[in-house]
Amino acid sequence: MSAGTFAERYAELVEIRATRPEAVAQAAARRVRRAAVPGPTGRLMIVAADHPARGALAARGDPLAMADRRDLLERICVALSRPGVDGVLGTPDVIEDLLLLGVLDDKVVLGSMNRGGLAGAAFEADDRFTAYDADAIAAAGLDGGKMLLRVDYGDPATARTLEGCARAVSALAGHRLMAMVEPFVSRREAGGRLTNVLTTEAMSKAVAIASGLGATSAYTWLKVPVVDRMEQVMAASTLPAVLLGGEVPADPGEALSAWQKALALPTVRGLVVGRALLYPSDDDVAGAVDAAVRLL
Repeated sequence: MSAGTFAERYAELVEIRATRPEAVAQAAARRVRRAAVPGPTGRLMIVAADHPARGALAARGDPLAMADRRDLLERICVALSRPGVDGVLGTPDVIEDLLLLGVLDDKVVLGSMNRGGLAGAAFEADDRFTAYDADAIAAAGLDGGKMLLRVDYGDPATARTLEGCARAVSALAGHRLMAMVEPFVSRREAGGRLTNVLTTEAMSKAVAIASGLGATSAYTWLKVPVVDRMEQVMAASTLPAVLLGGEVPADPGEALSAWQKALALPTVRGLVVGRALLYPSDDDVAGAVDAAVRLL
C-alpha cells in the first residue's frame, strides 16, 4: 500500500477490498514474522481489537465507539507504531485490514476464534467458534489463537463452549501455536444479563478449569483480569498469563498500579489491552500505550 495520510490509505484499503480479494492472502504471505512470540524480554504487550465481531462496540459511554472502522484502525495503527508494542489480537476482518495497511511486519498476530456468544444475547454462553480456526490461523502465518471461555454453571450451553475451546487448544498445539484462553466464571443477573464474577475465588476456579483444556497444555497461555489477591489466583496454574484491560478505567493511574503489582507475579508475562488503550479518557492513544509499556 502506498504512503500517504491515513485517510488516503484507508480509501485505498476500501478499494482493494472491493476489487482485489486475493490481496489479503498475498499480504499474509509477505508478512515478516517474528522469530519468537514473547521476544527477548520474555514479555508481551498486545493490543486487543476483537470486540466488534461480538457486537461489543461501547467505550467511554459511547455505545457505538468501536463501530467506526476507519477510526478504530487508525487508533490500532497508532498503538502498533509505539515502541515496545509487540502485536495485535483481532478477528479475520480486522487482521486482514491491518495486513493490507502493511503494519504487521515483525509483530505478534493472534487470531480471535470464538465470537458467536454475542454481547447481550440469550445464547451468549454458547460461545461458538465463528471466526478463525486453528488451520486458518496456521495457513495465514499467524502466531496463535485466542478464545473466550465463560463458565455459567446454570447454562447448559457452557458445555458446548468448553468442548469447543478444548478442541481449539488441541488443534493449535498440533500446529505448535499459542492457544490463549480467557476464562471467567459467569452468571445471569436478575435482568438476564450475563456477567463475569470477578472475585478471587471465581477467578481461581476459572484459571484451574482453563488450564486443563485440551490434549496438551504445552502451548496454552491464559488471559486474565486483575482481581483481589492476584497471587492466589495465579497460584492455581503454572501456565504463563497476560493481563487483560477490560473497560476504559475511570482512574487510569489506579489501573496502571494494579497491572504493575500483578506483573510482579512469576507467571504473569504481559498485557493484552484493548479499549483502555485505544479509547483512553483523554483520547491520547500514544500516551496511554506508552504508559502501559513502561510497566513492562
